[in-house]
Amino acid sequence: MSILKVARMGHPVLRERARPLDGTEIATPRIQRLIDDMFETMHDSQGIGLAGPQVHESIRLFVAGVDDDDGTMAPVVIINPEVSQIGSVVEEDWEGCLSIPDIRGRVSRALEIRIRALDRHGKPISMTANGFPARVIQHETDHLDGVLFFDRMTAFDSLTFLDEYSRFWSKNDE
Repeated sequence: MSILKVARMGHPVLRERARPLDGTEIATPRIQRLIDDMFETMHDSQGIGLAGPQVHESIRLFVAGVDDDDGTMAPVVIINPEVSQIGSVVEEDWEGCLSIPDIRGRVSRALEIRIRALDRHGKPISMTANGFPARVIQHETDHLDGVLFFDRMTAFDSLTFLDEYSRFWSKNDE
């Protein structure tokens, strides 16, 4: 497995709508290796999600999850997602992005979603997610549409560097 280079804000790949993966592509060694490399890259970068465009692959694929004891979000591979909001409740919370290092901001997202997609084997999956996992799925799906979390912010007064977030803001969230 390999650590992949993460595209940073400003690279055009992050602003393009990614193309869907054809079912015949999913099982190829190239895509399966890419999925494994994306998980390794995400873990190496201490991320919780990573989309194809973030590793210079303009395809509708993302990996996400936290492989730790608290089980915040089980690792998933999502291909060609279709996301819909359940209900009307939205919640504003902090987000960061591996493509926008060391920056955090508060973003409003649907609290509960339904997602239909393909898994890493090309099999259809359907699930609901709420809270933190729903936020991660929406954030990563945005990457597939060329949208960055800045685009979802309604105000920029919470925009902060990670150091200042740790010093001044994170204490308010406890």
